[in-house]
Amino acid sequence: MGVNGIGGFFFRARDPEALARWYAEHLGVGAGEYGRWATEAGSSVFAPFKADTDYFPADRQWMLNLRVDDLDGLLERLRAADIEIVTNPDWDMPGVGRFARIHDPEGNPLELWEPDPEDEDDADAV
Repeated sequence: MGVNGIGGFFFRARDPEALARWYAEHLGVGAGEYGRWATEAGSSVFAPFKADTDYFPADRQWMLNLRVDDLDGLLERLRAADIEIVTNPDWDMPGVGRFARIHDPEGNPLELWEPDPEDEDDADAV
């Protein structure tokens, strides 16, 4: 017996209602009652980083990684909404997938991850 998944992700916001609308509108996250949304089965990574990591901004304690099934399509919609996107070919890993980064309106870092379709079983273990 043990933990079988993440039950929620809770964080402080200056304007929780506006931020919840932004996540629902642009990412489809938390659009259900009480902020719930159904996700597809798959592994999640739970990984503390060193305090001096440069993997995400030093002024933030966390970065949320969201699994997506059409990164290019999502990036196209985000660009149309004037949301700044950062990509780096060095982040993409064969056998793992492709990555892009954005920030929500309050500056929280979000990583978007499309698992490598040729090896999704291994990508689930990342």
